[in-house]
Amino acid sequence: MKRQISQIEPNIRQLCQAQELRDWLRSDSGKSLVCLLLILGGGAIYGASLGIWRAPLQAVFVAIKLPLLLLLTALGTALINGMLAQLLNAPMNFRQSLLAVLMSFALLAVLLASFTPLIGFLLFHLPPMASSSQKDAHRIFLLANVAVIGFSGVLANFQLYKLLQQICGTSAGRILLVWLSMNLFLGAQLSWNLRPFFGTPSLPVTFLREDPFNGSFYETVFNLAKRSLQ
Repeated sequence: MKRQISQIEPNIRQLCQAQELRDWLRSDSGKSLVCLLLILGGGAIYGASLGIWRAPLQAVFVAIKLPLLLLLTALGTALINGMLAQLLNAPMNFRQSLLAVLMSFALLAVLLASFTPLIGFLLFHLPPMASSSQKDAHRIFLLANVAVIGFSGVLANFQLYKLLQQICGTSAGRILLVWLSMNLFLGAQLSWNLRPFFGTPSLPVTFLREDPFNGSFYETVFNLAKRSLQ
């Protein structure tokens, strides 16, 4: 464990190099544990920055929930993606598929953590929660973080695509598309169950909503779309 922690920095550099990741898949040698540590650490750092504007307690809650969301999504989709890789005739066994997914989420967590100073700068210039312009500040903060998460997700999946290209050749794009569909499907629902992350100014600080399993992300989106068309 201590050996893995001491090698975090070089492992982060290797996450940005597709050739190095290919070597990871061949040997593993504790790389799964490194990925788990990066997901937990990076997710906790960025999660705290999401909740701190709402309240210090919200920062603690989100520092727990965001790495949990990343980890559950990674492990859940890895099980499905491992089976899909076999159906798509990808030259990867189940262990390699699992590690590939963990690597992409580890890189995502590292990228999100690297944006924490920028989020802190934004928070420093936003009106406080108790101000009259809290609704506008909440919207700006929400949109800024959506942009950061989206940008980090694109970079992490582009790195995964380069890795799949080396292993799967021309079928890399098809495999990545199927994997991403699974990630979005499961991740969106888990984020709904684990809400709130940003915290709503008009609602009290809480770890979970009173009805976390009532309804679904997709049902909510459908109802919003239905009301907008009426």
